[in-house]
Amino acid sequence: MSANMHIFENPSALAEALADDVGARLAAAIAARGTASLAVSGGSTPKAFFRSLSRRELDWSKVTVTLVDERFVPPENDRSNHRLVADNLLKDGAAEARFVPLYQAAETAEAAAAIASERTASLGAPLDVVVLGMGTDGHTASFFPGGTRLEEALDPTTPRGVITMEAEGAGEPRLTFTFSSLQDAGYLVLHIEGSGKKEVLAQAEASGDEAEMPIRAMLRRAASPLQIYWAP
Repeated sequence: MSANMHIFENPSALAEALADDVGARLAAAIAARGTASLAVSGGSTPKAFFRSLSRRELDWSKVTVTLVDERFVPPENDRSNHRLVADNLLKDGAAEARFVPLYQAAETAEAAAAIASERTASLGAPLDVVVLGMGTDGHTASFFPGGTRLEEALDPTTPRGVITMEAEGAGEPRLTFTFSSLQDAGYLVLHIEGSGKKEVLAQAEASGDEAEMPIRAMLRRAASPLQIYWAP
């Protein structure tokens, strides 16, 4: 397994440090290529990081932001990751960034995933920065243990793009990037907080099946070391 651990006193310190790090990576991509791409996770954990990042001085008009995964719900839904990003990241200078949502107003999640795959292809590959989260069951993105298409999602030969995923307890169908879309990111981060998540990570770092704890796929097979940002 390949990972680098970054430990902080509290979530506020983590948010500022991660914003500095991600901001610098995006600035470097802009300087090298003229554009930069960023994929982020949802949930409550990244809110402070998003707000910190939105205040970084970047040429945000050259940054494209998307989501690692999304629920099949419209942006006005309280559970929407699109809404989370719009309310917390796409503010201040970052309001100039281009945002490519995964949710699409289609009749089915499968149809939405097909549209999202076409639209996110414009980000290019590999993505410059990917910031992941992790659930207490060891899932990341929407790679859920027992998920309907987990084997396909984790297969590195699955084409880049967005697929659907359903799992017991996950609620709405999910739209998620495949492992092949995320694993070779220029900078790959896992942002977790709390002692419980650190214990889950320790379990994931032990031997075991990737299908039981899908975060193991990122720990074991990502093209570059996973950068783990943790605070109690």
